[in-house]
Amino acid sequence: MNRHLRPPAWARPSLTALRVVLALTLLLGLAHPLAMTAAARLPGLRDGAPGGLLTDPDGRVRGSTLLGQSFADEDGEPLPAFFQPRPSSAGAGHDASASAAGNLGPQSVVDAPPTDRGPGAPSLLTQVCSRSRAIGEREGVDGGRPYCTEGGVGAVLGVYREHGATGRVTRVVSLNEPCPVRPFRLRHAGAPVECARPGEAHPRAAVTAVRGGAPARPAVPGDAVTASGSGLDPHISPAYARLQTARVAARRGLDGATVRELVAAHTTGRALGVLGEPVVNVVSLNAALDRLAPVRGA
Repeated sequence: MNRHLRPPAWARPSLTALRVVLALTLLLGLAHPLAMTAAARLPGLRDGAPGGLLTDPDGRVRGSTLLGQSFADEDGEPLPAFFQPRPSSAGAGHDASASAAGNLGPQSVVDAPPTDRGPGAPSLLTQVCSRSRAIGEREGVDGGRPYCTEGGVGAVLGVYREHGATGRVTRVVSLNEPCPVRPFRLRHAGAPVECARPGEAHPRAAVTAVRGGAPARPAVPGDAVTASGSGLDPHISPAYARLQTARVAARRGLDGATVRELVAAHTTGRALGVLGEPVVNVVSLNAALDRLAPVRGA
């Protein structure tokens, strides 16, 4: 009799699939979310589980300690009363809906010149050089770094030789300095250095980066001039925070010791004592500064 109650053969695969769907729905759609919610309420996890939201005195959400954000005016200029974050390649910058990296590597040293198809784009080296120069001017330190010109572009030459890869140097072009800019170096390997002529490509030139006389350890830290992989990192290095302390203290009307104490309070050490490097959460640091010494119109 049980044999007559069994579903027909054609229906059995569908019923099996239905049972699998129901089991997975209960496991992954109900049991797992409830278990994760319960785990998120454990001590040490409960503060970050809601998203690390930062609110102002009126209770309005102003940001998250888990996501970096820009502290700039409407024109994109850094607000001097705030610690500045790392650069960001996420959308127009720190866009949580467009998390991304710049996808440029160490070989990106020659700027893409403007053409009829587009405005061109700076190489990673030129981005680093220009950022370092701007930060140096803002913080009152030497913004120079190896392989950068004083003008803030990559110090890169295109070197032509008599026999292609060998022989005497017959022509040298400063690839990132378009005419009529005066090249950062007048001569190289016995040949005069030319500025880059608009529209001229140099596929046969040997790309040669020039280290220059900048110190091996620049005053501007590396994280200040390079973006994180996500573009949303809320952290900066303690070295970059120290570089900005005097400016922020002066703009806030605070003494340097008070600001340094705030920086230390928002510094996290290495994970498990050995992994990674100490970091400063620039978002929570700026929020604490606003509570202590708010700046009108910032």
